[in-house]
Amino acid sequence: MKMPTSDLDLSAILGEFKDRAQSGYALGLHINFTTPAYFFQSYPRPWLEHYSKSGLLMNDPTVSWCFENTGVCRWSEMDDPANVLVQAADFGMKYGISCSTDSNGSQSMAGFARADREYSDEEITELVALFERLHDLTGDQASLPPETVEQLKKMSIMVTHPGS
Repeated sequence: MKMPTSDLDLSAILGEFKDRAQSGYALGLHINFTTPAYFFQSYPRPWLEHYSKSGLLMNDPTVSWCFENTGVCRWSEMDDPANVLVQAADFGMKYGISCSTDSNGSQSMAGFARADREYSDEEITELVALFERLHDLTGDQASLPPETVEQLKKMSIMVTHPGS
């Protein structure tokens, strides 16, 4: 697995996620109650609009799984009584994984999606390693240089709201 060379090469890490999650991803880093310090989302805009308008967050098994667990889970292994994942598949996100990590009392969670097939165990291991690296590198916000914090905030907006 190729890893970004600098300690906090955000573009390279997010680029890896984009390459490995062709149907998009969502990352919530260092969640305080329900609000992440940094949020990156690249799911298709039509899905995001449908998700928001339909109020799917409250029934999303990927989100509830992450709040209740640490580790990783394939979407195909989750209970989905509200058919949120069935709806996601209609928007090109048929296969995916969710992962959650917690260190030093700080939790981060992520979802990665693709349309063509399940993620292999090796691909999951690589995605989780990148995700945990990003979690670790952004954990102590007070020790991050101000320009890095600013870069994180700007990239969060650019990835989540392209064209902003």
